[in-house]
Amino acid sequence: MEGFAMQLGVGVIGTGFMGKTHALAWRNVKAVLGGVMGSVPVPELRLLCDTPADKAVAMADQFGFAAATSDWQALVRDPAIDVVSITTPNGMHHAMAMAAIAAGKHVWCEKPMALTLAEAEEMADAARARGVVTMVGYNYLKNPAFTHAQRLIHVGAIGRVVQFRGWVDEDYQADPELPWSWRAKLADAGLGALGDIGTHLVSMAHGLMGPIASLIADMQTIHETRPLPDGQGRGVVENEDAAAVVLRFANGAQGSMVISRAAWGRKSRLGFEVHGTKGMIVFDQERMNELQLYQNEGPKAEQGFKTILTGPAHPPYGEFCPAPGHQLGFNDLKVIECAALLRGIAGLEAAHPDFGDALRIERVIHAIADSARNGGSRVHL
Repeated sequence: MEGFAMQLGVGVIGTGFMGKTHALAWRNVKAVLGGVMGSVPVPELRLLCDTPADKAVAMADQFGFAAATSDWQALVRDPAIDVVSITTPNGMHHAMAMAAIAAGKHVWCEKPMALTLAEAEEMADAARARGVVTMVGYNYLKNPAFTHAQRLIHVGAIGRVVQFRGWVDEDYQADPELPWSWRAKLADAGLGALGDIGTHLVSMAHGLMGPIASLIADMQTIHETRPLPDGQGRGVVENEDAAAVVLRFANGAQGSMVISRAAWGRKSRLGFEVHGTKGMIVFDQERMNELQLYQNEGPKAEQGFKTILTGPAHPPYGEFCPAPGHQLGFNDLKVIECAALLRGIAGLEAAHPDFGDALRIERVIHAIADSARNGGSRVHL
C-alpha cells in the first residue's frame, strides 16, 4: 500500500460539539486508518476559527492547531488552507460554504446544508462548477453496523425489501422551560427537528432503500413558546418539534418515519426496521454496535432474531480495535467520514455523501414540511 502523498492544510470553523469532533477526526485519521487509505494527503491542522478571539486561541492550543483567528472569511481566503470544516449553526453554512468554494477549497460541512432548499441547490451547483470535493456530515452512514445492513440487503439476506420503518427521537427540546434559542428561529435554524435530526433518518432510508418517490406528512410544534434567556417574557418557537411521514420509495416499497426532538428519555434513538420477503433487519443508534437480523429459514422452533455484534469482520472496525464487541463510538464514525473525504480529495473514490447527495436529502425534508403545511397533501419528488 502506498504511503501518504502530500500535505493538506486544514481549517476548521467552530469549536463546539461538532467542531471538536472534526478536530479529533483530522488529528486521528492517519493514526487509525492510514494503513488502509492508500495514497492520500496528510492533514495539517493549520487554522482554527471561533469567536471571541481569545476562545479561538485557547481552543487552537487544545485541539493542536498551528494558529487561530476570529475571522472566518480570513480563514477561507488563506492560501495555506486547502479544506474547510464548517461546524457552525445552520444559518451560517451557506455563506461560509459559498465563500470557501469560490476560493477553491474543499468543504466538509455539517448538516443541514442550508436554511432553504434554494441555498442548498446553490451550494451544490457551485461545488460542481468549481470542481471541489465536498462532504456533508452524515456520519451514521459510516457505522460498520449500517454498512453491514446495506450488504445484507444487497445480497438478498432478507429477500426483496418491502417496507421501511424509521424513527429518530431525542429529548433535547422536551422541557417546555428550556430557554428559547436560535434553534427555535426560522432565520437561524430553518426547519426544526426535520433539519436537525430528521435529515439523518432520511440519509439512512436512502442508503438502505434507495430514493423516496413521494410522501404525505404532518408536523407539530409541541412547545409553542419558550422563556427568553434574559427572563423577560417568552419567545415564539417558529419551527417544528415533531413530524410523522408516510413514504413510497422509487422501488415500490412502502415506508414511514417519525421524528421528535421532544421525546422524553430518548437521547439518540435513531433507528430503523427494514422488512423483506424473507426476514427483517433492525438497528438502533443507542446500541450502535449491534444489528438485529431475522431470517425465515431453518426449523420454525429455532427461528428468531439474532444479534450481530460488530467486530473486525465489519470493516473498518478492525482498524480501531482488533477485538469484536469492544465497541466503536460516535467520534470514530467521524474518523471514518474524514477518511472518505480524504480519499475523495485524492481521487481514489467519490466522496459520499457530497453536496449533490445531501441536496437529495434536503429535498425530502422540505417536501415533508410542504406536505404538512398543505394539510398532508402528497408530494412527489
